[in-house]
Amino acid sequence: MRKRKVVEQLKASFGQVKREGFQFDLIERYFLNKENSDSFQVLSDKTCHDIDFEELFMFLDKTCSKVGQQYLYNHLRVIPNALVRIDQKEHLVERLTTDIDLRIKTQLLLKKLDKGDAYYIASLFQEEHQKPPRWFFLVYLLSAAGLLSLLMLPLYPQLFLVFLGVMLLNMGIHYWNKKNLYRYVGSIPQLLQLNSIAQHLFKEELFQPIDPELPIAIRMINQVRNRMSFFRLEARIQGDAEAVLWGILELLKITFLLEPLLLFGVLKRLDSKRKEIERVFRFVGEIDLLISIASLRKGVAMYCLPEIGDSEFSAQKVYHPLISNCVPNSITVSDKSVLLTGSNMSGKTTFIRAIGINVITGLTINTCFAEAISIPRLRIHSAIRISDDLMNDKSYYFEEVLTIKEMIDSSSLGAPCLFLLDELFKGTNTIERISAGKAVLSKLSKNGNRVFVSTHDLELTEMLTDEYDLYHFSEVVIDRKVDFDYRLKKGKLASRNAIRILQINDYPSDLIDEAMDISKKMDDNALVKTL
Repeated sequence: MRKRKVVEQLKASFGQVKREGFQFDLIERYFLNKENSDSFQVLSDKTCHDIDFEELFMFLDKTCSKVGQQYLYNHLRVIPNALVRIDQKEHLVERLTTDIDLRIKTQLLLKKLDKGDAYYIASLFQEEHQKPPRWFFLVYLLSAAGLLSLLMLPLYPQLFLVFLGVMLLNMGIHYWNKKNLYRYVGSIPQLLQLNSIAQHLFKEELFQPIDPELPIAIRMINQVRNRMSFFRLEARIQGDAEAVLWGILELLKITFLLEPLLLFGVLKRLDSKRKEIERVFRFVGEIDLLISIASLRKGVAMYCLPEIGDSEFSAQKVYHPLISNCVPNSITVSDKSVLLTGSNMSGKTTFIRAIGINVITGLTINTCFAEAISIPRLRIHSAIRISDDLMNDKSYYFEEVLTIKEMIDSSSLGAPCLFLLDELFKGTNTIERISAGKAVLSKLSKNGNRVFVSTHDLELTEMLTDEYDLYHFSEVVIDRKVDFDYRLKKGKLASRNAIRILQINDYPSDLIDEAMDISKKMDDNALVKTL
């Protein structure tokens, strides 16, 4: 009955957003400790913050296991050098979408790794293991002494004091070792589970091409299976609180110092099998990732597979996946960047984020939220959210200066970049903001880079027409209502409604008149200077 209920839940949840808590400090552990230097790009914390990466991950994550969840997180933050075996992966996603029995069978196996302890499997191949102390040779001696004194006690009762002394020493070492044991009492049983699940998954012919040599790794880990089974027993007893059995085992473990001997013996063997453990981890994580992609595509209203090209950047009906009923927009740029104008809340920043998100998901999980999309391989950098760093005594402007400097350095490193910017140099005066903004945007757009930038400074639209295609978002003010259509429109913003919006919100009439008068004079002066 319970299995049937789980099966029904799995069927019902396919394509749905998870309704559970996300422990990002544990989810990101595999990513933080992984060496990704051979990748095309590792997304920075700044870019992740700018595009609301954690919220995006919660939307994208449809994995069944903690291993798959960690693997997906790493996969989304690390853009690979090439779209590796993309046809093979798409074939697997298609089968997992259409073959419900295969998918459910696979998910039932993966759900066995849904306990929190599974988050720590990666530590067994990523982190340094606990080393035995220099005096550890005494453990062997005291273990033998405990056995000998116990065997001789019926023949020589006078040895009771010796036995008692050995037991006291062994008890001290036993409980000293508890902190070491607790570090692994969760992860090692989960490793046994992982290896068993990988072995079952590999029996499915469909999954074997993911890693044809996986059985070698499974066999090598199984060489330590019997010793590791002790930790599975330890974890089960702790969970069920079977006091009598626990007490008997505890006496045996103290007498013969079983825990430290087994723990450090297992760790020594696992230390030589790091590559094999990671290989099994990746195999299971990859399968869970593919099911997650299939579920994601099932649950969205519209998606497409991206075309990864050399230069053209085009998107038909692209949208932001985290915004309910988001208005889709289309854009095509060949060799230019994009300069967006429009009022606050009109959709500029949302559109820029949507572009960034779709490039990331396109290059990582081969899935975009659009009717059709063509993108080049680009490294992604952003300056959307910038705030004062009060702890380090950095002003908004100085923080922005440092962020933009990093972009300028990246713009000439060889591989083309995608720069996402919102309101450049907001922290300074108008003349210097426009002057510096024009120079920076011209610099960033060179060397095959693409820039998507929003601005309120209409002067920049005149200065950058040779390097940037101009687009805008606009609103309509009717009576006392402001209506946004969130539609991307070609060209620069022609109308301005900021003062009108003040007026419909009951600002004093003399203030509105003065503002209108000043605005007209400034426009006239700008026109004279242009002529």
